[in-house]
Amino acid sequence: MTHPTVTVRSLLAVGALVLSLTALTALTALCPAQYALLAQPIPVAERFAVTEWRLPATSPPFAAILFVPATWLPVATLKALAVVGNVLLLVLLVRLSWRFAARRPAAIPATLPLSVPVPVVVALGLWLEPVFRTVLHGEIGLALACLVLWDLTRPDHALGKGFAIGIAAGVELTPALFIAYLLLTGRPGDVRAGLTALASLIGTMLLGALVLPRSSLDFWTLRVFGTSGPGEAWSADNQSLQGLFARALHTPEPGVGWALACVVITFAGLWLARRAVVRAGHETWGVLATALTTLLVSPVSWSHHWVWCVPLLAVLLAEGRWRTAAAVALVFSARTFLLVPHEGGAELRLAWWQQVAASPYPLLALAVLAALTYGAYRHRHRRKTVPPLAPVRPLPFAQPPASNSSASTMR
Repeated sequence: MTHPTVTVRSLLAVGALVLSLTALTALTALCPAQYALLAQPIPVAERFAVTEWRLPATSPPFAAILFVPATWLPVATLKALAVVGNVLLLVLLVRLSWRFAARRPAAIPATLPLSVPVPVVVALGLWLEPVFRTVLHGEIGLALACLVLWDLTRPDHALGKGFAIGIAAGVELTPALFIAYLLLTGRPGDVRAGLTALASLIGTMLLGALVLPRSSLDFWTLRVFGTSGPGEAWSADNQSLQGLFARALHTPEPGVGWALACVVITFAGLWLARRAVVRAGHETWGVLATALTTLLVSPVSWSHHWVWCVPLLAVLLAEGRWRTAAAVALVFSARTFLLVPHEGGAELRLAWWQQVAASPYPLLALAVLAALTYGAYRHRHRRKTVPPLAPVRPLPFAQPPASNSSASTMR
C-alpha cells in the first residue's frame, strides 16, 4: 500500500493559504468600518418574504425552498459552514477556470501556469474583492459560477448538459442569459444544452409554484419586473449599469437612459459572444462576454456578484496576457468603491473625478466588451483587405515532346 508523499512544496502551498486566510481575518478586524456597511441587515419589510417563517428573499421562490434547511442550524454553525464551503467552492472554481481557459483555439499556444499549486492560487484569489466579500458574508455567487462553468465545460454529448445552468437561473435569474447565449450560437450541441437549461428553469418555476403558489404568483407577475433589489441601487456597492448611471447622473432613478443602454449592451454582448464562438472559435471569450453582459444589465450587481473575475483572469493568463491580467487583478483587489463617501446618499453627489473609483467593475466590463468589438472589426477588416489568391497559370515554357520510346510503349 502506497501513501501520498508530503513534499515541502505542498506544505508551503498550504501554508500560503493559511497565511492568506489569517491576513484577511486580521484585515476585517482592523478595518471593521469598511466591511460592516454591507453586514447590516436590511429590514424585512423592504424585502420580498416567502414561507411561513418570513424568510427575506429577492430571488425566485425556488431559492427560498433550497435554503430552508439553513434555518435548522445555529447561526454560529451556519457562519462557519458558509466560510469553509465558500473556500472549497473557490478551489473548485479555480480548477474549473483552469479547464475552461484550456478551451482555446489551436492557434493560441498554451501558457497557463499549471505548475502553480492550487492552494497558492486560492490564497491569492481570496484577496480579490468579490471573492473576499462572498466568503465574508456567506453569499452564493461562487456556487452559481461553479454551476454555470461546470455545465459549460462539459462535452456536448454529456448527459443532461444545460441542467445546472437552468438550476442556477432558478436560484438567481441573471444566469438565464446563458440560455440565450447557447441558443444563439446555433451549434447543435449548444442548442440542445440551451433547451435543456430552459426546461430545467421551467421545472424550478413549477416546483416553486407547487410549494409556494401565492409567493410564486406574486414574484413572477409583479416583482420579477422590478428594477431594484434590497438596498439602494445607486449605492457604490452596486456595480451594475444602473448604479453607474445613477451615480453619474446624480439621480436615484436613471430612467430611460439606463434602460436604453441596457438594451444596447444586451444585444451587443450577445452578438459579440456569438461572433466570438462562431466566427473566431473563441468559446472562452463568448462565455465571458455573456457573463460580463449579465452583470452589466442586471438592475443590481453587488460587488460579490463579480466572482467571474476568476475565470477572466485564468483566460488572460492562458493567452499570455500577463500585463492585462495584472491590471485586471489590481482593479478587483483595489476596493476603490469603498473609499468614496457613503453616508447619507453621498454617492449621488460624487464629483466627476470620483466616478471612476465608484464604478471600477462596470467600467472594466465595458472596456472588455469594447476590446472584443475592436477585435471583431479588425478580424472582419483583415478578411476584406487580404487579396484573393491569383489563379495558377501554366509556366511559359514549351512542353517537351513525348519521346518515341514512350509513344511506342503506349501503343
